[in-house]
Amino acid sequence: MTIRIWDAETGAISGEPLKGHTDAVNSVAYSPDGQHIVSGSSDRTIRVWDAETGAAVGNPLEGHSGGVGSVACSPDGRYIISGSDDETIRIWDAETGAAVGKPLEGHSKGVTSVAYSPDGRHIISGSYDQKIRIWDAETGAAVGKPLEGHSAEVMSVAYSPDGRHIVSGSDDKTIRIWDAETGAAVGNPLEGHSNGVTSVAYSLDGRYITSGSDDKTIRVWNAEIGATVGKPLEGHSTGVTSVAYSPDGRHIISGSWDSTIRIWDAETGAAVGKPLEGHSGGVESVACSPDGRYIISGSDDETIRIWDAETGAAVGNPLEGHSKGVTSVAYSPDGRHIISGSYDQTIRIWDAETGAAVGNPLEGHSGRVRSVACSPDGRYIISGSYDETIRIWDAETGAAVGNPLEGHSNGVTSVAYSPDGRHIISGSYDQTIRIWDAETGAAVGNPLEGHSNGVTSVAYSPDGRHIISGSYDKTVRIWDAETGTAVHKPLEGHSDSVYSVAYSLDGRHITSGSRDGTTRIWDPAGVGRPLEGEIVNVTRSPNGQYIVSGSNSNTSRVSEPFSHQPSSSCNPPHAHFCSQPDSQGWVRDSEGGLLYWVPLDCRRGLHSPALITIPLTSDSRSVSLDFVDFAFGTAWPQIFISAQR
Repeated sequence: MTIRIWDAETGAISGEPLKGHTDAVNSVAYSPDGQHIVSGSSDRTIRVWDAETGAAVGNPLEGHSGGVGSVACSPDGRYIISGSDDETIRIWDAETGAAVGKPLEGHSKGVTSVAYSPDGRHIISGSYDQKIRIWDAETGAAVGKPLEGHSAEVMSVAYSPDGRHIVSGSDDKTIRIWDAETGAAVGNPLEGHSNGVTSVAYSLDGRYITSGSDDKTIRVWNAEIGATVGKPLEGHSTGVTSVAYSPDGRHIISGSWDSTIRIWDAETGAAVGKPLEGHSGGVESVACSPDGRYIISGSDDETIRIWDAETGAAVGNPLEGHSKGVTSVAYSPDGRHIISGSYDQTIRIWDAETGAAVGNPLEGHSGRVRSVACSPDGRYIISGSYDETIRIWDAETGAAVGNPLEGHSNGVTSVAYSPDGRHIISGSYDQTIRIWDAETGAAVGNPLEGHSNGVTSVAYSPDGRHIISGSYDKTVRIWDAETGTAVHKPLEGHSDSVYSVAYSLDGRHITSGSRDGTTRIWDPAGVGRPLEGEIVNVTRSPNGQYIVSGSNSNTSRVSEPFSHQPSSSCNPPHAHFCSQPDSQGWVRDSEGGLLYWVPLDCRRGLHSPALITIPLTSDSRSVSLDFVDFAFGTAWPQIFISAQR
C-alpha cells in the first residue's frame, strides 16, 4: 500500500514511504519533468505525489470500477493514462485530475499494461485477453485491429524509443516485437524464459530489449535480430566451483564438480575449444598464469594439473603430494611458482616450470585449508582454513609470519589481497566478510554483514575500491572497500549457491560460478548472463581473452569474455601502447595484448610517450626502452631494444 523512493546512486531509502492507497500499489511512474510520481492501485484509484516532498497532490483520481494495474504519463506531461481490471483505459488531465473523454473500451478482459508512443500520438495497451491494442491518444479511437499472437495473457507492453516498434511480454513465456504502424509481428517470438514474462522495456538507444520473468531471471535481447545477449553458457553437467578471468580479460575459465575445466569467450559466451579433461575428481579451483599461457586446476583427486591455455593440452604430469583433495590454487605474481591448499590442512609450493615441490609443506592449520592467495609483490602467501583462522606465510622460507588472524566464528572459505597489498579480505561460513591490515594482522572496521548464509568467495576490484562476495544464499554482493557498506542491491539470478566470484581486469564485469551449473557475467549494476553447466571454479586468462571453468565432470572449458577496451588514457601521443601497467604489472598494446611486465617496485617511475624509463631502485640504475623500432606480433624478431645504465 506504499510507494518508496530510493537513491539511485547509493541504494538508500529517501524519505518516508508515500502512504494513501488502501490496497496494493501495482504501478508507479515519474512525470517527464521528474516533479511528480503517479501510482495505480488495487484500490481502484490513481494518485499523484510530489516527488520531492512525498506529499499527495490533489485528490485521488477515481472512475475505474476495478483495480488499476498500470499507469503512465504522456511525453509532454499533460496527461496520465491508466489500465484497469475493469477492461478499460482512462485518460486524465495531469494538472486537474479530471477525466478526459470516455474510457477506451475494446478489451474483453482486464488491462495489464499501458504506454504512450514517444511522440504522444498513440497509446498501447496489453490485456489478459492476450491482445495488444493501439489507440489514438487524442480521439480515443482504436487504431487498426488488435495485435494477436500471444497464447496467454499479455503482461507488459512498451514502445521503442523511435516509436517504430512495440514490444510485449506474456505469460506464454515469450516476448514479441510488432511493427507499430502495420501491427504485423516482426520476426519470431523471443524465447528463453522458463516462466511467464512480467515486464519488458527498451534500452534508450533502442538496440536492446530487457525482460523480467517469473522464472526469477532478467534477460537482455538484441532488438534487431531477436537474439539473447549473453545467452546462458552451457556445458558443465554439475555445479561450477571456481571462476576466473584471463589476464587480458577476453576469456573466462570455470572449474566444476563434473571434473572438467572450461574456457569461455567473455564477450560472446561461446565455449572455446573442448573441455579440459584429465582429473578423476571434481575441480575445486582454477587460475591463470600471469602471462596467460597456462591454466592450473586443483581437484578432489588430490592433484594439480597444468594446461596449455591455447591448445587445452595437459602440460607435464599432475603435481602430486597432497594426501587429500586440493581446494585452492594460485600463481605467484611472477608466474614462477604455484601455490595449493588442501583438505590435508597444508599449503604446498611448486615450481611452475618443472612441477617439482619447493620446500616442505606449510603446516600450522588445524583444519582444512580452503583458500590460498599471494601478495601482489610475491613475498607472502595467505591461507584461510576451516579452523576459523587466516595465516600469513613467508613465500621464500615457508615460515609463518606473526600470529593467525582470528575473528571469524566459523570456517574461512576464501581469502584475497587488495591490489596494493595493504589489506587482506576473508569470507566465512559465519556469513561475514572481514578486512585485515596485512602488516599488523589487525581487523579493519566491523565485519561486512548482509549475506543470509555462508560466504564462499571474495575478491577485490582491480582498483581496490570494491569487494565482491558470493554466498550459499545464491547472491553476489558488492561492498565499498573503504566504508564496508553494501553497494547496490544483491545480484540475484543464480538458483543455487554461488561458489566463486571474480572481477574482470578492467573492473567492468563480475563473473560468478554456481552450484546451479551456470557461470554468470554481471555488470556491477546487476545484470547477469548465465553460462550453464555446474561449475566449481572460474578464472580469466592473463590476456583476458578467455574464461576457464572447471567442473565435477572431469573436464575444463575455455570460452571468450567481454573484450577489454583500454581507457583513453592508455593512448599517449606517438605510442600504440598503454604507458601505465595494469594491476598485475603488465603494459599492453591498444588491443589489450601483453607487451611486457614491470616489477612492482619499478611501476611508479614508468612514463611515456615514446621513450619509457624504468628506474631500478636496487642499484639506482635505469633502463630505457626505445620503442622507435618496436614491432608487433609475428614481427617480434625485428624488435630493437636499447638499454642504458
